[in-house]
Amino acid sequence: MSAQRMTRGYLLVSPIGTRRLLQAATLLLLAVPLAGCGTGSLWDKFTQKDDTFVEEPADKIYNEGLYLMNEKKDMKAATKKFEEVDRQHPYSDWARKSLLMSAYASYQGGDYDGCIGAATRYVTLHPGSPDAAYAQYLIAASHYDQIPDISRDQARTEKAIASLEEVVRKYPTSEYATSAKAKIEGARDQLAGKEMNVGRYYMQKRDYTAAINRYKTVVTQYQTTRHVEEALYRLTEAYMSIGIVGEAQTAAAVLGHNFPDSRWYKDAYNLVKSGGLEPSENQGSWISRTFKKIGL
Repeated sequence: MSAQRMTRGYLLVSPIGTRRLLQAATLLLLAVPLAGCGTGSLWDKFTQKDDTFVEEPADKIYNEGLYLMNEKKDMKAATKKFEEVDRQHPYSDWARKSLLMSAYASYQGGDYDGCIGAATRYVTLHPGSPDAAYAQYLIAASHYDQIPDISRDQARTEKAIASLEEVVRKYPTSEYATSAKAKIEGARDQLAGKEMNVGRYYMQKRDYTAAINRYKTVVTQYQTTRHVEEALYRLTEAYMSIGIVGEAQTAAAVLGHNFPDSRWYKDAYNLVKSGGLEPSENQGSWISRTFKKIGL
């Protein structure tokens, strides 16, 4: 076969090109043992399979999550398992169940933000589900459990009340509505306690007008809480201090009429008597009108 015919069947490589190919091949051969130092051969890197994702049956992952939650008490790990169900089987019934369990596990583990996120997503995606009421309750309970003490800002308390009222409004006949109502009263008691705490501070500063405004808030907005008795006594005290004895007498009389066995009434009665007066209700007073309105 002639040289001319050979050039037609094969690609001719120049001497310079040959040298470059040899250099590249040499570098590749040198790279192989280097790659083998600790991390496997280069060939293995090209041929190995990616085992980072292995799809498993939804019920298997779900039950693993239940085991971690109930037996191991590892809420964080359980939450990850439930999230994995949703990741691998996003449109299955198991995914719906896992989303609710993820919210519950987060709540039990004290991850309130995680619980609120998962439960909110559940209510959004499955508003007609029989478990939607429970998901809504988990949102409210997460806010409720974060209520701070009365010395701190009560924005979380107000948010908890709003969430709990949402449970009652959306699911009034559910078992969670009853629990939500009880928590609402607890949260309202907290807000009343905050007002009383600030009112006492103003009393110590002898800023009686500011104190009266705080106690008035308790009487008009939180009259069903345990703080209303003290609020009426403090009103008696504040009004006596600034010489508005008629309102002091009314506060003491209303306190005695509605809470005759209260220790706060005994103190209010003695305070009014010390000024040579008797508890006497003025029907035109805002205190009297407030209590007539609520029927206490």
